[in-house]
Amino acid sequence: TQRHGDRFAKRTAKMDARKKTTENTYQIRPPFKEKFRPNVVKQMIRAVLQERLQNATYQSENTSAWTRDIAEDVKTKLKELKLPRYKFLVQVVIGEQRGQGVRMGNRCFWDSETDNCASETFVNDSLFCVVAAFGVYLY
Repeated sequence: TQRHGDRFAKRTAKMDARKKTTENTYQIRPPFKEKFRPNVVKQMIRAVLQERLQNATYQSENTSAWTRDIAEDVKTKLKELKLPRYKFLVQVVIGEQRGQGVRMGNRCFWDSETDNCASETFVNDSLFCVVAAFGVYLY
């Protein structure tokens, strides 16, 4: 019976811990210090692009892996900001640099008080890369 009591106590403690993290806070806006800041995110994206693509030469067979790796790196950096209740989306486009023009756009339905985005472009002699990161606050 002692073992049963210990198991029950452990299970109850786990349930209490889980309950604390999922309780509704009725908070519909993030505190000022916990908002998605585009300038900070732009610097993070710029650092990832410099690290990943500084000496890269465009090769179409590598772009799929590069886009995936860059997106994962940016998402990891965003998660390190520890902004509670934010969902992050990252879009990466890599193309060959041939002097052509490229335009990218996006449209979102969001709350301009809490949600935001940041984008950064990297260009060298053989390729261009555009990264857009979105931070959407979950009510």
